[in-house]
Amino acid sequence: MNNLQNGYNDPLEAIESGRINQLSRREFIKLSGVGAGLALAFVSVPFSKSVAAASEGSEFNLYVQINRDGVIRIYSPNPEVGQGIKTALPMIVAEELDANWEDVVIENSPIADEYGRQRAGGSRSVPLRWDELRKAGAGVRAMLIEAAAGEWNVPSSEVTTDQSKLMHASSNRQTSYGAVALLASELNPPAVDSLTFKNPEEYRLLGTRITGTDNMALVTGKPIFGIDLQLPNMLYASYTKCRTIGGRVVKANLDEIKALPGVVTAFVLEGTAGVPRFDPTGVSITPGVAIVAESTWQSFKARESLKIEWDTSEASSDSWSDHVASAAELRGQEGSTVLAEQGDASQVINDATTKVSSQYNFSFVSHAQLEPQSCVAHWQENIMEVWSTSQAQLFVRGSVADLLDIPKENVIAHQLRGGGGFGRRLNNDYIREAALIAQRVDAPVKLQWSREDDMAFDFFRPGGFYNMQASVDENGKLNAWNSHSIAVSADGKEPNVAAGLRPIDFPREILQHYKHTLTLLPSKTPTGPWRAPSSNSYAFVEQSFMHELSVAAKRDHAEFLIASMGEPKWFREGEDYSLNTGRAVNVIKIAAERAGWGAEQPAGRALGLSFYFCHAGHVAEVADVSVDRNKKITVHKVWVVADVGQIINLSGAESLCHGAVIDALSTMMGLEITMTNGRTEQSNFDQYPLLRIGSRPEIDVHFVDSGYSPTGLGEPAFPPLAAAVCNAIYTVTGDRIRGLPIRKSGYTI
Repeated sequence: MNNLQNGYNDPLEAIESGRINQLSRREFIKLSGVGAGLALAFVSVPFSKSVAAASEGSEFNLYVQINRDGVIRIYSPNPEVGQGIKTALPMIVAEELDANWEDVVIENSPIADEYGRQRAGGSRSVPLRWDELRKAGAGVRAMLIEAAAGEWNVPSSEVTTDQSKLMHASSNRQTSYGAVALLASELNPPAVDSLTFKNPEEYRLLGTRITGTDNMALVTGKPIFGIDLQLPNMLYASYTKCRTIGGRVVKANLDEIKALPGVVTAFVLEGTAGVPRFDPTGVSITPGVAIVAESTWQSFKARESLKIEWDTSEASSDSWSDHVASAAELRGQEGSTVLAEQGDASQVINDATTKVSSQYNFSFVSHAQLEPQSCVAHWQENIMEVWSTSQAQLFVRGSVADLLDIPKENVIAHQLRGGGGFGRRLNNDYIREAALIAQRVDAPVKLQWSREDDMAFDFFRPGGFYNMQASVDENGKLNAWNSHSIAVSADGKEPNVAAGLRPIDFPREILQHYKHTLTLLPSKTPTGPWRAPSSNSYAFVEQSFMHELSVAAKRDHAEFLIASMGEPKWFREGEDYSLNTGRAVNVIKIAAERAGWGAEQPAGRALGLSFYFCHAGHVAEVADVSVDRNKKITVHKVWVVADVGQIINLSGAESLCHGAVIDALSTMMGLEITMTNGRTEQSNFDQYPLLRIGSRPEIDVHFVDSGYSPTGLGEPAFPPLAAAVCNAIYTVTGDRIRGLPIRKSGYTI
């Protein structure tokens, strides 16, 4: 899991590069939506087993279907959990297809191996689908042009397209896509290397504001989420696990539970011994007691009467207070493992006139997605059918098949919209629970977690600790850096998932003297990817510490950040996940300019600046903050300037930045998970105070048109916020905040 911990690479699958450039005819038909995929009848995606099974092995298109009346159906392959991908991905196809957006109908695709990476995580849905979907749209368009040219007996080069129409200017003829779809399906597909793509200046859809395909259903309360799914004769299950993480069932009062009103059955699932680990592809489940009833209410009510004897001999005994105390003993020390070293950072810092040494910390946090985990499963005739909101749909079928010891072909999976995810739905533990429960019941079963279940059995963002040392030279420029990370670890060999941070480009690549060391802190509390893994906490440390250094150097912070980047360069040319200092400096300058950086501020009010590069996104943020004498802060406005290449849906991109700022502000202010003797102390939102709408700042978002291909945006706007706000608080009060959440330092909002 090392790749996951750095927050940049995809840890869950090996992405085969360039696969679309070497396609057979069969593969081209599947990926580009030509051939039989242009047949007059739609391939629907209902929740029936037979249709889903047939579509998995068919040579119909994966992405495009065109009806005789001109309706264009585009399938969106990746999971939708509020990030807008269900709209954005079809926009890429429709742009190269030159389709009229009013003609487009969008549906979730089936879950099938042919779709490849059906996953939402790491802000990679758009960049990894970009070329594939452009070729899909362009391939269909080429086939339509060839069909129309043949009908009119004119060269294909003379046929143009516009808004779902084909035209031949010199003969003044035109026709619709629907009219030639069947003829086009009978043609041989073009060679992939013969396809032509639009130049960005020709885009009509990309970069514009397009309403999300589910928006009307969302605002009118239509049942579109996983939790809403209803099937005939469905039963409802709850699953009770030991609150001390890793405990297993010894015995339970099952006979009493089975006699309660509405209860159909109750039983123990032995599960997997020990503390759970983040594992989307595996077969592990936490031991517990399942109660299946005629309604969710009856199932939840029955669990109140459960009496379970637990064996906690292999369970976690973690306490956050112990972690804090252990980290305190390591202050001022370097780590036991050197992750990166160049030059002699320790000596340069010791010899420097201007140097800073600080300790930072941040707490565990819960994903707290608003829709608790749920999954519907149905076992019949040795076939398991599941309906889930997984962010890692590509692993669902294999994981369930391995769990039940059945062929993968006997698992049918359907993707439903999730009410938030932030990385929690990357782990398929709740789907495995539902499958095992359904295997014991002769009916479809909906497993429903409660909010308390979600908080107790999360794969948390890990808490951590950083000891920082750095110096600036006589010209006030950063010249040495020595960081020591203290990361939680269950095995004593490597950090838990998302707890570690590899030596990243900045400041390592711009300094002659750099050192980064690691100490592992024993901890069994399960952790996993949480919006912008590692970056979500380390950015606060790095960019707050950079502000400490600029203050020590007596330099303007924007100038100090820009100077620290050095000459413009791309550290690894052509690699999206490598810092480009030219792009970094550009967004910093634009953010400062838009916010009026350097202008005099009213008493008790200041601007704070932060920059961070993660998930291939270069993002700078400025926060306008005031603080009163009671340490109550008001974040008046936040400016976000992002360079993430080509914008797909401007409306969706703006929403992602707005959501990231609000989420980051909420997390910074008050979110914290603590544990005592292996049990989380928070169980619901009364103890986990999400930001209220009245505290939402004005948010100004600007995207830099840098000419690069698109990269992801679900995560990069989150990390810079906390440091921007805390830097502003320091400017107002002189109080340096070095721990999250900041309510522990006495601040409210």
